[in-house]
Amino acid sequence: MLKVLTVMGTRPEAVKMAPIVSRLAQTPGIESRLLVTAQHREMLDQVLDVFELTPDYDLDVMRANQTLGDVMAHILVRIQPVLREFRPNWVLVQGDTTTVLAAATAAAFENIRVGHVEAGLRTYDRQNPFPEEMNRVLVDHISDLCFAPTETAAAALRREGIAEEKIHITGNPVIDAIRRISARSDHPLPVTIPEGKRLIVVTAHRRENHGRPLRQIIEALRQLALRPDVHIVYPVHYNPNVLQPVTEALGNTPGISLTEPLDYLTFVHLMKRADIILTDSGGLQEEAPSLGVPILVMRELTERPEAIEAGVARLVGTDTATIVAEAARLLDDETAYNAMAHAVNPFGDGSAALQIVDLLLRHTLVPAF
Repeated sequence: MLKVLTVMGTRPEAVKMAPIVSRLAQTPGIESRLLVTAQHREMLDQVLDVFELTPDYDLDVMRANQTLGDVMAHILVRIQPVLREFRPNWVLVQGDTTTVLAAATAAAFENIRVGHVEAGLRTYDRQNPFPEEMNRVLVDHISDLCFAPTETAAAALRREGIAEEKIHITGNPVIDAIRRISARSDHPLPVTIPEGKRLIVVTAHRRENHGRPLRQIIEALRQLALRPDVHIVYPVHYNPNVLQPVTEALGNTPGISLTEPLDYLTFVHLMKRADIILTDSGGLQEEAPSLGVPILVMRELTERPEAIEAGVARLVGTDTATIVAEAARLLDDETAYNAMAHAVNPFGDGSAALQIVDLLLRHTLVPAF
């Protein structure tokens, strides 16, 4: 019996790992268990509910005002007894959070093989994004199987000396997830969009955008909301470095609706209704193209250059004038809009979960305890 422990701590991890957890549960010969660290408690639980996932282990590490070191330490201490009790053949992690680094490190300490989903993403700037760039580089080198979403990601792994037999291009399981969710019947939107308005959906919360960059983004949204043909919906992250400046500046602005963070099902249906997405998120650069929605990335660098190269996303930074100009171009130029909306998504065909589970089966040996 192949034993697999899947670890997730944040909402994006849960979205991308949910199709894999479901596939593991459906596959004969696999004993699959799910561990959550709850690095992001409320937002993680929303996704678990949407995908009908029940954790076997819950480390419940979320605490107010804790540091990255606190999170890392708590996970390392609390996951060790689970690894020793269950003794999995594989620990599966996804992405670049503190949960991912801690779980992969703990597994390596216990001589348990690690599979890294979404391996090989790089900006080559350790501070942008921080600590994600550092985390994913370290986890890739800890891992025994690196599931790269694209050839670009696989090439980055090869350049760093990771053995070819460890690298497998699978596509990104977020495509599996969003196809599953978007296929559900229409879901109520969190706000009423005025008739005849173009909808711009916004997410902005990354650590490197706190302070002046976020203030510039806020001003861009204020200017875009002055257009008579636009309505903006912005689900605002709970982080006080985001929540306070956004609500103070935009809370009573006509043409802008601020909401609490949305559950994944609601947010996917909001994205389906959107004309444009403005974001500093990583995952949305993969999700929006699956829905045919142009995405403007409010960051200086992206670890997903494939989206830019394919024409499904555009990197616009955080300068107010640039954000406004690029959004206006898409709103006013039908040719420019269609070029992005109809470009081919480079992140896979929705079969990533199937491929990853098959690779785990094919690469499993008796672990050396």
